[in-house]
Amino acid sequence: MGEAEPAGMQRRQVLAAVVAGAAAAPAWSAAAPDDAAWAALRAGGIVLLRHAEAPGVGDPPGFTLGDCATQRNLSRRGREQARRVGERLRAQRVAVGAVWTSQWCRTRDTATLLALGEPREEPAFNSFFDERGDPRAQTAAARERLLAWRGPRALVVVTHQVNITALTGAGVASAEGIVLTTAQGRLDVVDRLEPSR
Repeated sequence: MGEAEPAGMQRRQVLAAVVAGAAAAPAWSAAAPDDAAWAALRAGGIVLLRHAEAPGVGDPPGFTLGDCATQRNLSRRGREQARRVGERLRAQRVAVGAVWTSQWCRTRDTATLLALGEPREEPAFNSFFDERGDPRAQTAAARERLLAWRGPRALVVVTHQVNITALTGAGVASAEGIVLTTAQGRLDVVDRLEPSR
């Protein structure tokens, strides 16, 4: 996006990118909630997980990527949510092959607290909310990374609501996940994993 574009035009472009992602999203599975999702993950599927609870919206003025003091961070409840999500995946016997995360502190902290493996930062999953980043380019790069996943273990990606919506058309709560499989160059939504209370 050019720096000279009015803020309203930039916001419309972000919204258009999210809507375009939603329009391309696959239909939900008719299988029983959770059962199909767990089976897909045990077979090497992908879960796009929104970071755990971090009160507020967006990031404060003065946001700096490498400085957690300038960002929204996990609440005490959010830290506990993240631990419970990790416990739930282990209880369901999901073998995790990799954990990817955006570079935001709240996603990195969620990924670490899952305790499912060493998280790796993947900038394609960085938030583009509030005119940060390029939604179209990031979503394309994220889709390409996901389509390249071959298992045989599950991939856990901790990212942001706006990214998940652009990729799947689904809104998600804090610590909620969308389970995907890949087939013939497309991402198929299996089901959602409700957040651990």
